[in-house]
Amino acid sequence: MSEKVFQSSQGAIYGALIADALSMPVHWYYNPGDIKSGYGSWLTGYVAPNKRHPSSIMSLSAVDGSGRTGWHKKSKQIVGSVILHDKLKYWQGDRTTHYHQGMRPGDNTLNSVMILEVLKTIQRVDPKVNKPSREVRGQVLQDYVKFMTTPGSHNDTYAESFHRSFFKDWASQDEKLTTADQLLEFTEQRYTDKMRGSPDSQLLVIGSICPILPWIVRNAHRSENECTNEVIDFIKCTHPVKGILPFVEMYSRMLHAVINGRDLKQEVLNALSHSELGGPQKRERVLALIDKANRYPKGSEERLQCYQLATQTLGSACYIEGAMSSMLFLAYEFADDFEGGVLANANCGGENCHRGAALGALLGANAINKGHGLPTKLLEGLQAKKQVNGIFQDIQKTRLSNM
Repeated sequence: MSEKVFQSSQGAIYGALIADALSMPVHWYYNPGDIKSGYGSWLTGYVAPNKRHPSSIMSLSAVDGSGRTGWHKKSKQIVGSVILHDKLKYWQGDRTTHYHQGMRPGDNTLNSVMILEVLKTIQRVDPKVNKPSREVRGQVLQDYVKFMTTPGSHNDTYAESFHRSFFKDWASQDEKLTTADQLLEFTEQRYTDKMRGSPDSQLLVIGSICPILPWIVRNAHRSENECTNEVIDFIKCTHPVKGILPFVEMYSRMLHAVINGRDLKQEVLNALSHSELGGPQKRERVLALIDKANRYPKGSEERLQCYQLATQTLGSACYIEGAMSSMLFLAYEFADDFEGGVLANANCGGENCHRGAALGALLGANAINKGHGLPTKLLEGLQAKKQVNGIFQDIQKTRLSNM
Protein backbone atom coordinates (compact mmCIF):
# COMPACT_ATOMS: atom_id res chain seq x y z
CA MET A 1 0.00 0.00 0.00
CA SER A 2 1.44 3.36 -1.04
CA GLU A 3 1.29 6.43 1.20
CA LYS A 4 -1.25 8.04 -1.14
CA VAL A 5 -3.55 5.02 -1.09
CA PHE A 6 -3.20 4.82 2.70
CA GLN A 7 -4.17 8.46 3.16
CA SER A 8 -7.11 8.20 0.75
CA SER A 9 -8.34 5.03 2.46
CA GLN A 10 -8.27 6.79 5.81
CA GLY A 11 -10.14 9.71 4.26
CA ALA A 12 -12.78 7.32 2.97
CA ILE A 13 -13.40 5.75 6.38
CA TYR A 14 -13.43 9.09 8.17
CA GLY A 15 -15.76 10.46 5.50
CA ALA A 16 -18.23 7.61 5.92
CA LEU A 17 -18.32 7.92 9.71
CA ILE A 18 -18.63 11.71 9.67
CA ALA A 19 -21.53 11.66 7.22
CA ASP A 20 -23.33 8.96 9.21
CA ALA A 21 -22.88 10.77 12.55
CA LEU A 22 -24.09 14.09 11.13
CA SER A 23 -27.24 12.43 9.78
CA MET A 24 -27.95 10.26 12.82
CA PRO A 25 -30.29 12.71 14.64
CA VAL A 26 -32.44 13.18 11.50
CA HIS A 27 -32.22 9.64 10.12
CA TRP A 28 -35.40 8.71 8.24
CA TYR A 29 -36.89 12.20 8.40
CA TYR A 30 -38.85 11.86 5.17
CA ASN A 31 -40.25 15.37 5.40
CA PRO A 32 -37.09 17.55 5.36
CA GLY A 33 -39.07 20.42 6.88
CA ASP A 34 -39.23 18.41 10.12
CA ILE A 35 -35.45 18.82 10.42
CA LYS A 36 -35.60 22.60 10.58
CA SER A 37 -38.68 22.68 12.79
CA GLY A 38 -37.38 19.99 15.12
CA TYR A 39 -33.87 21.37 15.61
CA GLY A 40 -34.48 25.08 15.09
CA SER A 41 -32.39 25.31 11.94
CA TRP A 42 -30.78 23.16 9.27
CA LEU A 43 -27.99 21.02 10.73
CA THR A 44 -24.50 22.54 10.63
CA GLY A 45 -22.71 20.03 12.87
CA TYR A 46 -23.16 17.15 15.28
CA VAL A 47 -26.20 17.14 17.57
CA ALA A 48 -27.92 14.60 19.78
CA PRO A 49 -31.20 13.17 18.49
CA ASN A 50 -34.49 14.49 19.82
CA LYS A 51 -36.38 12.03 21.99
CA ARG A 52 -39.28 12.01 19.57
CA HIS A 53 -39.14 11.19 15.88
CA PRO A 54 -41.83 12.74 13.63
CA SER A 55 -42.20 9.74 11.32
CA SER A 56 -40.83 6.74 13.23
CA ILE A 57 -42.14 3.31 12.31
CA MET A 58 -39.78 1.41 14.59
CA SER A 59 -42.75 0.03 16.52
CA LEU A 60 -43.96 -1.56 13.27
CA SER A 61 -40.63 -3.23 12.53
CA ALA A 62 -40.39 -6.97 13.05
CA VAL A 63 -38.53 -8.03 16.17
CA ASP A 64 -38.21 -11.59 14.84
CA GLY A 65 -36.66 -10.97 11.41
CA SER A 66 -36.52 -8.54 8.52
CA GLY A 67 -39.22 -6.12 7.43
CA ARG A 68 -42.32 -5.25 9.43
CA THR A 69 -44.47 -7.12 11.90
CA GLY A 70 -46.92 -9.42 10.14
CA TRP A 71 -44.96 -9.73 6.89
CA HIS A 72 -43.87 -13.28 7.63
CA LYS A 73 -44.77 -16.19 9.85
CA LYS A 74 -44.07 -15.34 13.46
CA SER A 75 -40.90 -16.89 14.84
CA LYS A 76 -38.53 -16.61 17.78
CA GLN A 77 -37.97 -13.04 18.91
CA ILE A 78 -34.50 -11.73 18.03
CA VAL A 79 -34.57 -8.14 19.29
CA GLY A 80 -34.17 -8.13 23.06
CA SER A 81 -32.96 -11.71 23.36
CA VAL A 82 -30.30 -12.40 20.72
CA ILE A 83 -29.33 -8.83 19.76
CA LEU A 84 -30.17 -5.36 21.12
CA HIS A 85 -30.61 -6.92 24.53
CA ASP A 86 -31.89 -3.90 26.47
CA LYS A 87 -33.63 -2.13 23.59
CA LEU A 88 -36.84 -4.12 23.05
CA LYS A 89 -38.87 -1.66 25.13
CA TYR A 90 -38.13 1.08 22.60
CA TRP A 91 -39.42 -1.08 19.74
CA GLN A 92 -42.68 -1.86 21.50
CA GLY A 93 -43.38 1.42 23.27
CA ASP A 94 -44.24 4.91 22.10
CA ARG A 95 -44.62 5.06 18.30
CA THR A 96 -42.67 8.33 18.20
CA THR A 97 -39.51 6.90 19.76
CA HIS A 98 -36.38 7.90 17.85
CA TYR A 99 -34.47 5.10 16.12
CA HIS A 100 -31.24 6.29 17.74
CA GLN A 101 -32.59 7.61 21.06
CA GLY A 102 -30.00 8.31 23.75
CA MET A 103 -27.02 8.64 21.42
CA ARG A 104 -24.50 11.46 21.75
CA PRO A 105 -23.56 14.15 19.24
CA GLY A 106 -20.98 12.57 16.91
CA ASP A 107 -22.04 8.97 17.63
CA ASN A 108 -22.35 6.48 14.80
CA THR A 109 -25.29 4.23 13.96
CA LEU A 110 -24.89 0.46 14.13
CA ASN A 111 -24.00 -0.10 10.47
CA SER A 112 -21.14 2.38 10.70
CA VAL A 113 -20.00 0.90 14.00
CA MET A 114 -19.78 -2.33 12.01
CA ILE A 115 -17.35 -0.60 9.62
CA LEU A 116 -14.97 -0.08 12.53
CA GLU A 117 -15.46 -3.55 13.96
CA VAL A 118 -14.69 -5.22 10.63
CA LEU A 119 -11.65 -3.00 10.12
CA LYS A 120 -10.35 -3.93 13.57
CA THR A 121 -10.78 -7.64 12.90
CA ILE A 122 -9.10 -7.50 9.49
CA GLN A 123 -6.15 -5.60 10.91
CA ARG A 124 -5.81 -7.93 13.91
CA VAL A 125 -5.95 -11.25 12.03
CA ASP A 126 -4.24 -10.23 8.77
CA PRO A 127 -2.12 -7.12 9.29
CA LYS A 128 0.11 -7.78 6.27
CA VAL A 129 -2.84 -8.74 4.01
CA ASN A 130 -1.35 -12.08 3.01
CA LYS A 131 -3.85 -14.59 4.38
CA PRO A 132 -6.53 -16.25 2.24
CA SER A 133 -9.58 -14.03 2.06
CA ARG A 134 -11.92 -16.85 3.11
CA GLU A 135 -9.96 -17.33 6.32
CA VAL A 136 -10.17 -13.61 7.10
CA ARG A 137 -13.87 -13.59 6.20
CA GLY A 138 -14.48 -16.34 8.75
CA GLN A 139 -12.76 -14.37 11.50
CA VAL A 140 -14.82 -11.29 10.63
CA LEU A 141 -18.03 -13.33 10.90
CA GLN A 142 -16.89 -14.79 14.21
CA ASP A 143 -16.26 -11.33 15.65
CA TYR A 144 -19.51 -9.99 14.17
CA VAL A 145 -21.56 -12.65 15.93
CA LYS A 146 -19.74 -12.08 19.21
CA PHE A 147 -20.14 -8.30 18.97
CA MET A 148 -23.83 -8.37 18.11
CA THR A 149 -24.76 -10.96 20.73
CA THR A 150 -22.82 -9.32 23.57
CA PRO A 151 -24.99 -7.02 25.71
CA GLY A 152 -23.77 -3.42 25.83
CA SER A 153 -21.35 -3.74 22.90
CA HIS A 154 -22.85 -0.64 21.24
CA ASN A 155 -25.34 2.09 22.12
CA ASP A 156 -27.69 2.10 19.11
CA THR A 157 -31.36 1.18 19.46
CA TYR A 158 -32.11 0.09 15.90
CA ALA A 159 -30.76 -2.73 13.75
CA GLU A 160 -31.83 -2.85 10.12
CA SER A 161 -33.30 -5.89 8.43
CA PHE A 162 -30.09 -7.63 7.36
CA HIS A 163 -28.94 -7.94 10.97
CA ARG A 164 -32.33 -9.25 12.10
CA SER A 165 -32.54 -11.68 9.19
CA PHE A 166 -29.03 -12.97 9.83
CA PHE A 167 -29.66 -13.62 13.52
CA LYS A 168 -33.10 -15.08 12.91
CA ASP A 169 -31.45 -17.76 10.77
CA TRP A 170 -28.47 -18.08 13.12
CA ALA A 171 -30.68 -18.57 16.17
CA SER A 172 -32.72 -21.25 14.39
CA GLN A 173 -29.73 -23.58 14.06
CA ASP A 174 -29.61 -26.75 16.15
CA GLU A 175 -26.37 -25.69 17.78
CA LYS A 176 -24.85 -22.34 18.66
CA LEU A 177 -22.44 -21.42 15.86
CA THR A 178 -19.55 -19.29 17.12
CA THR A 179 -16.35 -20.34 15.36
CA ALA A 180 -15.05 -18.99 12.07
CA ASP A 181 -15.37 -22.37 10.34
CA GLN A 182 -18.90 -22.92 11.58
CA LEU A 183 -20.02 -19.46 10.46
CA LEU A 184 -18.44 -19.78 7.04
CA GLU A 185 -20.30 -23.03 6.49
CA PHE A 186 -23.51 -21.47 7.83
CA THR A 187 -23.37 -18.34 5.64
CA GLU A 188 -22.38 -20.26 2.50
CA GLN A 189 -25.23 -22.72 2.96
CA ARG A 190 -27.59 -19.88 3.85
CA TYR A 191 -26.77 -18.09 0.61
CA THR A 192 -27.38 -21.25 -1.41
CA ASP A 193 -30.70 -21.82 0.34
CA LYS A 194 -31.84 -18.22 -0.13
CA MET A 195 -31.11 -18.38 -3.87
CA ARG A 196 -33.77 -21.08 -4.15
CA GLY A 197 -36.50 -18.95 -2.60
CA SER A 198 -38.04 -15.54 -3.08
CA PRO A 199 -35.59 -12.67 -2.54
CA ASP A 200 -35.98 -10.56 0.60
CA SER A 201 -36.53 -7.03 -0.72
CA GLN A 202 -35.62 -5.62 2.68
CA LEU A 203 -31.99 -6.55 2.01
CA LEU A 204 -31.85 -4.63 -1.30
CA VAL A 205 -30.78 -1.46 0.49
CA ILE A 206 -28.07 1.20 0.58
CA GLY A 207 -27.08 -0.03 4.05
CA SER A 208 -25.27 -2.87 2.27
CA ILE A 209 -22.48 -0.42 1.45
CA CYS A 210 -21.37 -0.02 5.07
CA PRO A 211 -20.04 -3.56 5.68
CA ILE A 212 -18.11 -3.60 2.37
CA LEU A 213 -16.07 -0.44 3.05
CA PRO A 214 -13.42 -2.25 5.14
CA TRP A 215 -12.97 -4.82 2.37
CA ILE A 216 -12.39 -2.09 -0.20
CA VAL A 217 -9.75 -0.57 2.08
CA ARG A 218 -8.16 -4.00 2.62
CA ASN A 219 -7.85 -4.47 -1.13
CA ALA A 220 -7.23 -0.90 -2.26
CA HIS A 221 -3.67 -1.72 -3.31
CA ARG A 222 -4.80 -4.67 -5.42
CA SER A 223 -6.50 -4.67 -8.80
CA GLU A 224 -10.08 -3.48 -9.14
CA ASN A 225 -11.22 -7.00 -10.02
CA GLU A 226 -9.48 -8.58 -7.03
CA CYS A 227 -11.01 -5.98 -4.74
CA THR A 228 -14.50 -6.44 -6.15
CA ASN A 229 -14.33 -10.24 -5.87
CA GLU A 230 -13.54 -10.03 -2.13
CA VAL A 231 -16.32 -7.50 -1.60
CA ILE A 232 -18.86 -9.73 -3.37
CA ASP A 233 -17.75 -12.78 -1.39
CA PHE A 234 -18.38 -10.97 1.88
CA ILE A 235 -21.70 -9.30 1.05
CA LYS A 236 -23.14 -12.71 0.21
CA CYS A 237 -22.60 -13.59 3.88
CA THR A 238 -24.71 -10.71 5.19
CA HIS A 239 -27.06 -9.94 2.28
CA PRO A 240 -28.02 -13.22 0.59
CA VAL A 241 -30.00 -11.67 -2.23
CA LYS A 242 -28.78 -11.70 -5.81
CA GLY A 243 -30.17 -8.29 -6.75
CA ILE A 244 -27.76 -6.45 -4.46
CA LEU A 245 -24.64 -7.71 -6.24
CA PRO A 246 -24.56 -5.36 -9.28
CA PHE A 247 -24.89 -2.31 -7.02
CA VAL A 248 -22.23 -3.52 -4.59
CA GLU A 249 -19.91 -4.22 -7.51
CA MET A 250 -20.61 -0.79 -9.00
CA TYR A 251 -19.83 0.99 -5.74
CA SER A 252 -16.76 -1.14 -5.01
CA ARG A 253 -15.21 -0.33 -8.37
CA MET A 254 -16.02 3.36 -7.97
CA LEU A 255 -14.51 3.78 -4.49
CA HIS A 256 -11.49 1.64 -5.40
CA ALA A 257 -10.87 3.94 -8.37
CA VAL A 258 -11.22 7.12 -6.31
CA ILE A 259 -8.93 5.82 -3.54
CA ASN A 260 -6.39 5.13 -6.25
CA GLY A 261 -6.53 8.70 -7.51
CA ARG A 262 -9.17 8.62 -10.24
CA ASP A 263 -11.43 11.65 -10.75
CA LEU A 264 -14.62 11.35 -8.67
CA LYS A 265 -16.87 13.23 -11.08
CA GLN A 266 -15.88 11.01 -13.98
CA GLU A 267 -16.41 7.88 -11.89
CA VAL A 268 -19.87 9.13 -10.92
CA LEU A 269 -20.77 9.73 -14.57
CA ASN A 270 -19.60 6.22 -15.40
CA ALA A 271 -21.74 4.76 -12.62
CA LEU A 272 -24.79 6.81 -13.60
CA SER A 273 -24.65 5.23 -17.05
CA HIS A 274 -24.91 1.73 -15.52
CA SER A 275 -27.87 -0.27 -16.78
CA GLU A 276 -28.98 -1.12 -13.22
CA LEU A 277 -29.61 2.59 -12.62
CA GLY A 278 -31.37 3.15 -15.92
CA GLY A 279 -28.43 3.84 -18.23
CA PRO A 280 -27.67 7.18 -19.93
CA GLN A 281 -31.21 8.42 -19.26
CA LYS A 282 -30.51 8.40 -15.51
CA ARG A 283 -27.25 10.29 -16.07
CA GLU A 284 -29.02 13.00 -18.06
CA ARG A 285 -31.77 13.21 -15.46
CA VAL A 286 -29.25 13.73 -12.66
CA LEU A 287 -27.33 16.35 -14.63
CA ALA A 288 -30.60 18.21 -15.31
CA LEU A 289 -31.37 18.26 -11.57
CA ILE A 290 -27.89 19.64 -10.90
CA ASP A 291 -28.37 22.35 -13.51
CA LYS A 292 -31.63 23.31 -11.81
CA ALA A 293 -29.92 23.62 -8.41
CA ASN A 294 -27.11 25.70 -9.90
CA ARG A 295 -29.57 28.47 -10.76
CA TYR A 296 -29.52 29.46 -7.08
CA PRO A 297 -26.59 30.79 -4.99
CA LYS A 298 -24.50 28.27 -3.06
CA GLY A 299 -25.63 28.02 0.54
CA SER A 300 -29.06 29.45 -0.18
CA GLU A 301 -32.31 27.99 1.11
CA GLU A 302 -33.54 27.67 -2.48
CA ARG A 303 -30.55 25.59 -3.49
CA LEU A 304 -30.97 23.28 -0.51
CA GLN A 305 -34.62 22.85 -1.45
CA CYS A 306 -33.48 21.77 -4.92
CA TYR A 307 -31.24 19.14 -3.33
CA GLN A 308 -34.10 17.93 -1.14
CA LEU A 309 -36.46 17.70 -4.09
CA ALA A 310 -33.82 15.91 -6.17
CA THR A 311 -33.21 13.22 -3.54
CA GLN A 312 -36.96 12.76 -3.11
CA THR A 313 -37.38 12.48 -6.87
CA LEU A 314 -34.50 10.04 -7.35
CA GLY A 315 -35.17 8.09 -4.18
CA SER A 316 -34.89 9.11 -0.53
CA ALA A 317 -35.74 5.72 0.97
CA CYS A 318 -33.36 2.85 1.70
CA TYR A 319 -33.96 0.81 -1.47
CA ILE A 320 -30.76 0.53 -3.42
CA GLU A 321 -31.58 1.84 -6.90
CA GLY A 322 -33.12 5.09 -5.70
CA ALA A 323 -30.72 5.61 -2.79
CA MET A 324 -27.69 5.01 -5.01
CA SER A 325 -29.04 7.47 -7.58
CA SER A 326 -29.52 10.16 -4.92
CA MET A 327 -26.08 9.45 -3.50
CA LEU A 328 -24.46 9.83 -6.93
CA PHE A 329 -26.34 13.10 -7.49
CA LEU A 330 -24.82 14.48 -4.28
CA ALA A 331 -21.39 13.01 -5.04
CA TYR A 332 -21.25 14.79 -8.39
CA GLU A 333 -22.58 18.08 -7.06
CA PHE A 334 -20.23 18.13 -4.05
CA ALA A 335 -17.19 16.33 -5.48
CA ASP A 336 -14.93 19.17 -4.34
CA ASP A 337 -16.82 20.21 -1.20
CA PHE A 338 -16.74 17.53 1.48
CA GLU A 339 -18.38 19.55 4.25
CA GLY A 340 -21.07 20.95 1.99
CA GLY A 341 -21.85 17.49 0.68
CA VAL A 342 -22.20 15.67 3.99
CA LEU A 343 -24.31 18.48 5.46
CA ALA A 344 -26.57 18.63 2.40
CA ASN A 345 -27.01 14.87 2.64
CA ALA A 346 -28.05 15.15 6.30
CA ASN A 347 -30.47 17.99 5.60
CA CYS A 348 -32.09 16.10 2.71
CA GLY A 349 -33.43 13.59 5.23
CA GLY A 350 -34.67 10.16 4.25
CA GLU A 351 -32.16 7.31 4.43
CA ASN A 352 -29.37 9.83 4.98
CA CYS A 353 -27.19 7.79 7.36
CA HIS A 354 -26.34 4.88 5.06
CA ARG A 355 -26.60 6.98 1.91
CA GLY A 356 -24.30 9.35 3.77
CA ALA A 357 -21.77 6.66 4.61
CA ALA A 358 -21.52 5.72 0.92
CA LEU A 359 -21.31 9.38 -0.08
CA GLY A 360 -18.89 10.36 2.68
CA ALA A 361 -16.41 7.63 1.73
CA LEU A 362 -16.25 8.92 -1.85
CA LEU A 363 -16.04 12.59 -0.85
CA GLY A 364 -13.50 11.85 1.88
CA ALA A 365 -11.15 9.93 -0.40
CA ASN A 366 -11.48 12.59 -3.09
CA ALA A 367 -10.80 15.42 -0.63
CA ILE A 368 -7.54 13.77 0.42
CA ASN A 369 -6.57 13.21 -3.22
CA LYS A 370 -7.13 16.91 -3.94
CA GLY A 371 -5.06 17.95 -0.93
CA HIS A 372 -8.03 19.55 0.84
CA GLY A 373 -8.13 17.45 3.98
CA LEU A 374 -11.25 17.02 6.10
CA PRO A 375 -12.70 19.76 8.36
CA THR A 376 -11.06 19.80 11.78
CA LYS A 377 -14.33 20.45 13.61
CA LEU A 378 -15.91 17.37 12.06
CA LEU A 379 -12.90 15.20 12.86
CA GLU A 380 -12.68 16.44 16.44
CA GLY A 381 -16.39 16.01 17.14
CA LEU A 382 -16.54 12.43 15.89
CA GLN A 383 -16.86 10.06 18.86
CA ALA A 384 -15.01 7.30 16.99
CA LYS A 385 -11.97 9.45 16.17
CA LYS A 386 -9.66 7.72 18.66
CA GLN A 387 -10.62 4.29 17.32
CA VAL A 388 -10.08 5.30 13.70
CA ASN A 389 -6.70 6.82 14.47
CA GLY A 390 -5.63 3.69 16.33
CA ILE A 391 -6.66 1.38 13.49
CA PHE A 392 -4.87 3.41 10.83
CA GLN A 393 -1.76 3.82 12.96
CA ASP A 394 -1.57 0.03 13.08
CA ILE A 395 -2.16 -0.20 9.33
CA GLN A 396 0.59 2.34 8.74
CA LYS A 397 3.05 0.36 10.84
CA THR A 398 2.35 -3.00 9.24
CA ARG A 399 1.45 -2.25 5.65
CA LEU A 400 3.53 0.77 4.77
CA SER A 401 6.60 -0.76 6.38
CA ASN A 402 6.57 -3.42 3.64
CA MET A 403 7.02 -0.90 0.83
